[in-house]
Amino acid sequence: MARVTVEDCIDKVDNRFELVLLASHRARLISQGAAITIDRDNDKNPVVALREIADETLSPGDLKEDLIHSLQKHVEVDEPEPDPASMISGDAASVFADQSGEDDQPEVVTFDRMSEEELLAGIEGLVPPEKSDDY
Repeated sequence: MARVTVEDCIDKVDNRFELVLLASHRARLISQGAAITIDRDNDKNPVVALREIADETLSPGDLKEDLIHSLQKHVEVDEPEPDPASMISGDAASVFADQSGEDDQPEVVTFDRMSEEELLAGIEGLVPPEKSDDY
């Protein structure tokens, strides 16, 4: 009985492997209590899932998206990152000012800029560590 259903589904989903994945995912959803969109006719959940795909009561694209979403462990949310320059600006010092009125302000972090020549000169000046018998 399921062979006829698979042959009916092949024109909806081209790849048999993908059809099995989608139908099994839908069968699991039905087992978890999802509402079915066709008459059960005393069929088991995998056959009901295949019949739903064959009758096009469910979109294979929607099932595929739902399957992918169910398999994702970590979903990244695309949020804009804060601008580092605005976090280091001179206004940051006034935010951290002591409310008692003292002049103890935290140090503002600045980054040193170095040219390529200065970097190479610094690397040439490095001395390798002395060898020991521990290695």
